[in-house]
Amino acid sequence: MIALITGATSGIGKSTAIEFAKNGYDLIITGRRQDRLLDLRKDLIEKYHVNILNLCFDVRVEQDVKNAIDSIPIELRKIDILVNNAGLSAGLTGIQDGKFSHWEQMIDTNIKGLLYVTKHISAIMIQNQKGHIINLGSIAGKEVYANGNVYCATKHAVDALNKGMRIDLLPHGIKVSSINPGMVETEFSIVRFDGDEERAKKVYENIVPLKPEDIAETIYWMASRPAHVNINDLIIMPTIQANATTVLR
Repeated sequence: MIALITGATSGIGKSTAIEFAKNGYDLIITGRRQDRLLDLRKDLIEKYHVNILNLCFDVRVEQDVKNAIDSIPIELRKIDILVNNAGLSAGLTGIQDGKFSHWEQMIDTNIKGLLYVTKHISAIMIQNQKGHIINLGSIAGKEVYANGNVYCATKHAVDALNKGMRIDLLPHGIKVSSINPGMVETEFSIVRFDGDEERAKKVYENIVPLKPEDIAETIYWMASRPAHVNINDLIIMPTIQANATTVLR
């Protein structure tokens, strides 16, 4: 079995790579930070004795996506699972104060990047007449909260794309699923606040958020259902969070 995981250099993507390797999957791991990809590849091969291909590219650049996927050797082209994990949030301001650079970064990564990867990998899956695409959504794709405007819009787009993929790929025997987490302690808030670690820490003060491993285990559970079972859409929250804005501290 072979899984391709985008954004595998940290957080949920890295934990998902570990979870699939632990369960005997050969992996194609992608990300923008080559040093982290190489370290992860070495670690997974040593611990789990699986085959690992690392592809360093930015999902926002369609030609780079195509070139990377075209370079996958024949023995790894029968991809069973695609985890569209690469994504981010940038900024937390009212729409009137938003930065164009933040908006473009989120739209290009969360929507266009997901589309570029899906288009090229789904073509391979259609040839194979099998596969499973798992999209990383968010509670922000189910609700809208103050100052979340464009990030919420991109995750609502992922929600719609997930439903559209499910319909369009049904005739080809390809499963499509979405997992939508609440608060997960990763680099998410550090990226959102442009590297301000002190501000990011405050997001998770006095609470027990989800861990990346929690999401990875759930993704693997979705992927390991019997052939006749598809988990269309799943929301996963920490116990202390009821919805996007109601958190017990």
